[in-house]
Amino acid sequence: MSFSKFSSAFGALGVATAGALAPVIAFAQEAAPAAAEAVAAAAPAMTVDKGDTTWMLISSILVLLMTVPGLALFYGGLVRTKNMLSVLMQVMMITAVAMLVWVTYGYSLAFTDGGSLNSFVGGFSKVFLAGVDTTTMAESFSKGVAIPELVFVCFQMTFAAITPALIVGAFAERIKFSAVILFTILWLTFVYFPMAHMVWFWGGPSAYDGPTGLIFGFGAIDFAGGTVVHINAGIAGLVGALMVGKRTGFGKDMMAPHSMTLTMVGAALLWVGWFGFNAGSNLESNAYAALAMMNTFVATAAAIVSWAIVETLSRGKASMLGAASGAVAGLVVVTPAAGFVGPMGAIIMGLIVSPVCYFFVSTVKNKFGYDDTADVFGVHGIGGIIGAILTGVFVNPALGGAGIVDYSTADFAAGYAGTATQVWAQLKGVIVTVLWSGILSAILYKVVDLIVGLRVPVEAEREGLDLASHGEAAYHS
Repeated sequence: MSFSKFSSAFGALGVATAGALAPVIAFAQEAAPAAAEAVAAAAPAMTVDKGDTTWMLISSILVLLMTVPGLALFYGGLVRTKNMLSVLMQVMMITAVAMLVWVTYGYSLAFTDGGSLNSFVGGFSKVFLAGVDTTTMAESFSKGVAIPELVFVCFQMTFAAITPALIVGAFAERIKFSAVILFTILWLTFVYFPMAHMVWFWGGPSAYDGPTGLIFGFGAIDFAGGTVVHINAGIAGLVGALMVGKRTGFGKDMMAPHSMTLTMVGAALLWVGWFGFNAGSNLESNAYAALAMMNTFVATAAAIVSWAIVETLSRGKASMLGAASGAVAGLVVVTPAAGFVGPMGAIIMGLIVSPVCYFFVSTVKNKFGYDDTADVFGVHGIGGIIGAILTGVFVNPALGGAGIVDYSTADFAAGYAGTATQVWAQLKGVIVTVLWSGILSAILYKVVDLIVGLRVPVEAEREGLDLASHGEAAYHS
């Protein structure tokens, strides 16, 4: 099926769906105020903090900066010249599509009570943002303190936008544009929204004992998305690289990055934007946001240095590509731990992650021969797994952590017993994430392949996707 036919079919489907859902939308809009009033009557009084609100507005913009232009330029520099614009377009369009899907039904599936399915996914009470307006609030981590719900919706929307954008780096230079868009919609719906719900859904500090998502219920902690974003995207990227297949000429033709300058600029923008990603995930402008900011500085710095050392020892020279990869690995590993561990713990995490990720991108990938163009699995997947597990170690106050769990209680006995308990909870979260993303992503790639096809023709791949898919070129002589 051509993209134009796919677009027409999808548009027709959208019109039909909108008509069919009209009564549902009307009902949701009528029922939402009553439901909101009932919740407000039962909940303790909350006040909106203007300082927290300001910080969250800024953080949302910073996460967008990570995606466009940050991630787009990072990936754009890593591919060949003839494919640069295709990657930029994919990231830009994924961002736009994800935002529309998020406000249509994604926020509701991620952050509402799903009833009997609540462990895995939310419900439809806030479809089309029903009941969300300038008067509704989202509670932060301090009891009774809140930010406008619209701000929380915007902040989480940027996470939903960057996560599928991360995936495309794994199979860049050979996938159809229509396949990218269709996969994004399906993957967000069946993989990302449930995963966000499983990890982050809870009733807030005023209802801590209420229903939670599955992984949150394990006692696993993920400050800013080690599981939801990085392991989730890394596993989906690996599955995609395997199912789409290797680039034509892989292992024979020169496929070096065409512009390390752009990649470095992209990595730098990612680092700057990541302060919104990590420190913003605190939802409040306080000392824990400052802790997350400090850890985002030092873990990244340690990982850059660590990657350069390992690369020098193994190949005799430290490269700019290695420094950029180390920066991203450090940012990834500290993401689940940002507001939980101390700065020294964050540095150790940064020192550990780079050698492991380097081993995967330089040895494991070559050993098994899969074509992960931008090392999405090797950096995001592996870095996310290491970060999730080490968070359970360094959160312990005995190791300088913030002690988000109570190590003095019977459930989290002080010392090694508490650490073992938390690490086991983290491992369970990692296992669920790997299985959920891996199995469902494989199914969705197959569905997309059956509907529009995953891969461009060989002729288009040789010509370059800039011209073949978009009719333009990055550079003109």
